[in-house]
Amino acid sequence: QVEVQESGPGLVKPSQTLSLTCIVSGDHITADYYYWSWIRQPPGKGLEWIGYVGKTGSTDYSPTLKSRTSISRDTSKNQLSLQLSSVTPEDTAVYYCHMRTVVGVFESDYWGQGTQVTVAS
Repeated sequence: QVEVQESGPGLVKPSQTLSLTCIVSGDHITADYYYWSWIRQPPGKGLEWIGYVGKTGSTDYSPTLKSRTSISRDTSKNQLSLQLSSVTPEDTAVYYCHMRTVVGVFESDYWGQGTQVTVAS
């Protein structure tokens, strides 16, 4: 089993950097592979994938957000960070931390509860 939890400020000013932290606990380290991701959902919109860090340290980002996004992993603390720079009100959303584990042919998905981030002055 894996548990995921996000934390960070709920209000960010325009042009500033949005910073969030995700902590994971459980046995994900024993999986054949995992993808540790940030996903967001703006008001009235669907889920939007932001990017991930894989078990081997590989990274990938959404092409539309790549220029403003930095995702990093601290393995000693089991933490994943998100930094989204130059934010505008369109970045207002519920931000989720997500982990997918792969064990043989089995895939499992684990979600944090989500954290509301509002971009406003």
